[in-house]
Amino acid sequence: MVVAFGRHAVDLYTASRVGVLDTGLDPELFVAASLNPLLAAGRPAWQAVRGGLRRVLARPDALPPGVLVPRDELTMALPVEVGDYVDGYGGIHHATNMGEMVRPGSDPLAPNWRRMPVAYHGRSSTVVPSGTPVVRPAGQMLLDGRPGFAPTAMLDVELELGFVVGRGSPRPEPIDIAEAGEHVFGVVLLNDWSARDIQLFESQPLGPFLGKSFATSISVWVVTLDALAPYLVGGLAAAQEPEPAAYLRTAEPWIPDLQLEVALQSATMKEAGLDPAVVAHVRFAEAMYWSMAQQLAHATVNGATVRPGDLFGSGTASGPDAATQGGSLLELTWGGSRPLELPTGERRAFLEDGDMVVMRGHCGDPAGSEGIRLGEVVGTVVAARPSVQRGDAR
Repeated sequence: MVVAFGRHAVDLYTASRVGVLDTGLDPELFVAASLNPLLAAGRPAWQAVRGGLRRVLARPDALPPGVLVPRDELTMALPVEVGDYVDGYGGIHHATNMGEMVRPGSDPLAPNWRRMPVAYHGRSSTVVPSGTPVVRPAGQMLLDGRPGFAPTAMLDVELELGFVVGRGSPRPEPIDIAEAGEHVFGVVLLNDWSARDIQLFESQPLGPFLGKSFATSISVWVVTLDALAPYLVGGLAAAQEPEPAAYLRTAEPWIPDLQLEVALQSATMKEAGLDPAVVAHVRFAEAMYWSMAQQLAHATVNGATVRPGDLFGSGTASGPDAATQGGSLLELTWGGSRPLELPTGERRAFLEDGDMVVMRGHCGDPAGSEGIRLGEVVGTVVAARPSVQRGDAR
């Protein structure tokens, strides 16, 4: 296990074995293939590591060899073993935009939306680390007005914040919202890749399935809840109307005040040496109606359990202006009716093969000593398998 420190990372196992990191924990805990054993150890262990690291990094120039490792020499992997993945729908502007596109002329928010954190159970086996290529999926959709099978022509992204469960919960005891801080370890950036044509055809009446289950990308660095604590605000969750059910009420601030962005680089831009072009800026506190604590309390209120490493997606973070603050291409281009123009003159309604998407996030001043920069989420679209062809769905 390693902890980021500027251009370097602290090797927790080495630091423990040479005696510079004193946590009271068994050093063997830090040689696990994922963070899961540390997550299961609970909040006192997480705080012991954080406190020990502060002492270690007070004099980084005096550290023994091997404690600090250059980050560019590391091969990063999925930070946690994801047992269950739940994707929320907690962004009010995104939910409103989707409702206006799918149900024009009616109330864009379903009657239950303001009363509970709506979500669906995703597929944990296809959660992948940043940098993993994303193969264009295929599935059933409407082709020229008739059901057919083809690679998606409407490949999209969704800008989300994911939170990682630390200590699990015993069945059938719900997690009290006042105890959520004992169970949330930290956050990652999350890209909920979406095949909109597949999704639109399959989603009645049960919601997303193949349109989203092919890939979910997360950042390889987990930012702890303790590190985010100075940047938690009430946000939209502090003024929910109507007042939520008692098990969802809390006066604690739970919305990270993050600045997020989505950038896009086509294959032509890459060949020309052009950096990814930013297509959306979003302030998370202006986007998210339901908080992490509320999602966790709601997910377990019926007796369902959570385990160390479980992943929850916030739902797409979109600001009030869909054209510049949309957390998905579906919103930025309003269903493809106003394509984005890239620096090369290329236009995009949805992603094409070779396109790379980069999502970034920070809070405070990322260049300062107190600011936090989240790990990037990067993914490049790869062409569908050669065997996949367009045809009748029969």
